[in-house]
Amino acid sequence: MAKIKHNNFLDTVDEVFTDATRQGVLHLYADGDAFTGRKISIQGKNLFHFGTTGYLGLEQDIRLKKAASEAIFSYGTQFPLSKTYISHPLYRALEEKVTQMYNSPVIITKNSTLGHIGVIPSAVADRDAIVLDHQVHWSVQSAAKTLKTRSVPIEMIRHNNLDMLEDKIKKLSSKHKRIWYMADGLYSMYGDEAPVLELMELSNKYPQLHLYFDDVHGMSWTGKNGTGFVMGKLRELPEHVLLFGTLSKTFGASGSVLVCSDKKMYSKIKTFGGPLTFSAQLEPASVAAAIASADIHLSEEIYTLQDELLERVGLFNSLLGKTELPLIDKNNSPVFYIGTGMPITGYNFVNRLMKEGFFVNLGIFPAVPVKNTGVRITISRHNRPEEIKALVDAMEYHYPKALEATHTSHNKVCRAFNLPVKYGDTSVKEQPQGLNAQFEESILKIDKKEWNALFGDRGVFDWDGLRFLETVFSGNEKDEANWVFYYYIVRDQLDRPVLATFFTHALWKEDMLAPEPVSKKIEALRKKDPCHMTSYVLGMGCLFTEGDHLYLDKEHPLWHTALHQLFDVLDKLDRKLAPSMIVLRDFEKDETLNEFFHNHGFFKVSMPESCKINNLDWKGPDSYLGSLSSRSRRHFRKDIAPFEAHFTIEVLDKISLEQGEIFHALFENVRNNNLGLNIFGFPKKLLGNMSDSPGWEFLVLSLKKDHTKDKKTIPVGVMFCYKNSGQTYVPAFVGMDYDYAHEHQVYRQLLYQTVKRAGETGLENIDFGMTAVFEKKKIGAIVIPKVAYIQAKDNYSMELMGMMENQK
Repeated sequence: MAKIKHNNFLDTVDEVFTDATRQGVLHLYADGDAFTGRKISIQGKNLFHFGTTGYLGLEQDIRLKKAASEAIFSYGTQFPLSKTYISHPLYRALEEKVTQMYNSPVIITKNSTLGHIGVIPSAVADRDAIVLDHQVHWSVQSAAKTLKTRSVPIEMIRHNNLDMLEDKIKKLSSKHKRIWYMADGLYSMYGDEAPVLELMELSNKYPQLHLYFDDVHGMSWTGKNGTGFVMGKLRELPEHVLLFGTLSKTFGASGSVLVCSDKKMYSKIKTFGGPLTFSAQLEPASVAAAIASADIHLSEEIYTLQDELLERVGLFNSLLGKTELPLIDKNNSPVFYIGTGMPITGYNFVNRLMKEGFFVNLGIFPAVPVKNTGVRITISRHNRPEEIKALVDAMEYHYPKALEATHTSHNKVCRAFNLPVKYGDTSVKEQPQGLNAQFEESILKIDKKEWNALFGDRGVFDWDGLRFLETVFSGNEKDEANWVFYYYIVRDQLDRPVLATFFTHALWKEDMLAPEPVSKKIEALRKKDPCHMTSYVLGMGCLFTEGDHLYLDKEHPLWHTALHQLFDVLDKLDRKLAPSMIVLRDFEKDETLNEFFHNHGFFKVSMPESCKINNLDWKGPDSYLGSLSSRSRRHFRKDIAPFEAHFTIEVLDKISLEQGEIFHALFENVRNNNLGLNIFGFPKKLLGNMSDSPGWEFLVLSLKKDHTKDKKTIPVGVMFCYKNSGQTYVPAFVGMDYDYAHEHQVYRQLLYQTVKRAGETGLENIDFGMTAVFEKKKIGAIVIPKVAYIQAKDNYSMELMGMMENQK
């Protein structure tokens, strides 16, 4: 069984945030002795503030400030008791006023994050199921995922995809009492809306569908009594809908509010809601400020404030409409998003705007997909018309300069966000000065000597190895067995290679690196639908090869340019092939490349570790044994040496059709037993092609008849080995009979015989590839951590990977 070290989602986020902090756009500190909302001081410079979520500016309203300060002097800085025991005197008034706003029962919570953690486990029963919009706020996703411990199924759909939601409802309805769809009312990055009315129609069609909205960004600036975007659509809250609003952000105070018209559910949540019971209650100052804000919301003044904000929003929309800036979603919310595509372009653009005197927010992973980085701009009543116009002028001036400085184009950004493309890519040169590129779709068109000089000692992707793979993975019946190969070499003016690599376009299982229990469940579904959770991927290398698939001369002054040129080619292939993701794989630790790839829209994930033996000096078994550690020698004497006599050991260059059938079955045993690295099976003709190829041989262990059930000598293990042009021995794949594997230590014997075979043929390097690291270390292999870099179409695929990881 392969032991795979699964990627930690939080490690990825940590890297992204650390990089953004290093670029000066995240984890900043405001300075100064006072704050008015119109400007914000950062590093001693006053900037016009276009990053607030206090859209109506109520946090600066004198009535809220006065109420808060009086409450501190009357009740103290806090009321240190759980609300389960007693609420401080101001709570009752706040609850009554907010209830009046919504005309439904409410529960006040410390904040929306704790609110979701308290409410979702109470509202969702063990017989229910959850479907998440993949862009629903992190706090909702995090709270929902805690229910996995209660075996509540959690599914995910692409953003606002109601067809996908309906399919999930049909799938889940026969086994679950209620199906909860969780979404934002107004999404915090793009400012786009949930299709509330369409969701209500769907819930009428499927009464099991219940809706859970986080509408904190739709609060106050719209709706009757400022109750938000969702209530503006619904008017009255149905019993099958739960709604979260906020008392912070544009409400101007602190805390959040759950609205629930189902009296039975309301009572259950209020009686005991996890953090609602054990967390501290809101401070008297916050409650008092919220009461003052609720009074404004219950008056006609709220509509005046809303109108003033909408005038500014309308002005900003009008000014943006006269530019070519890529506004991702045009609407009437105070949230705007200008796409930059790559993180490095976003860093550049934000820093330019800050130097011009404007503070804006950067939208980065995981709030948005890595390649959908952009600038989030929020409009508030603090912003004056002349400042809004100045911001648009600054953006219009600096945006093309940011694109140029980061080697991208307006068209690339538009394509990343599926926006209409208007112009040619004039900012990207096909052939950068000083470099020439060769792009081919067959290794036959690549010079063999040159390719082998670059990759001859790397795995099964020397020239002959790739010719072999092109033959095997073409002309097959099954889609997953047909791959398209792409080769790319960049040379300088002296015809010296600066960069070289190859990619394949192939069908992958989306759970390839998922925990084994997850893949087992998915494989059960694939018995009815073989293509379930599969998609086409444009990947560096191929699923048959392992190793360093990128040659890059980092001593060359133009290596950055060569990489930019490679990304231009990948962009074109992305448009042509529309893969679900692009994967750059099998990299060792390299901080320079890590930063470069991340800045250009890729994020890092862990891969299975790789194993090698370098500089093997074989002088016989005794000499080899002496080179091992004392622990490995004990392992050899206990688990390998005593069993060697159980086998007849053969090395075959050619095999018969009958042998091919047997070896293929042994290989399938291992593949089906190794779901920690879950890939499709290979075409049966693979073994015949190996037999016809001079580079391949079969290391076969046949168990002697004294040890078999039917007293016949039978093959129980085979290693499929390749000798590349760089004289590296590559045990690419293994096959075993599990009826005998454990009792006779078949796998360990195969590993040892592989080392012995390489040594006896004078090969000094063995590339053992991925998985089974513990066993390979015992026979003297070194372990090399590996990572990959992924650029996905959206966060849906990445959220699925994260969800699968959490189901270990």
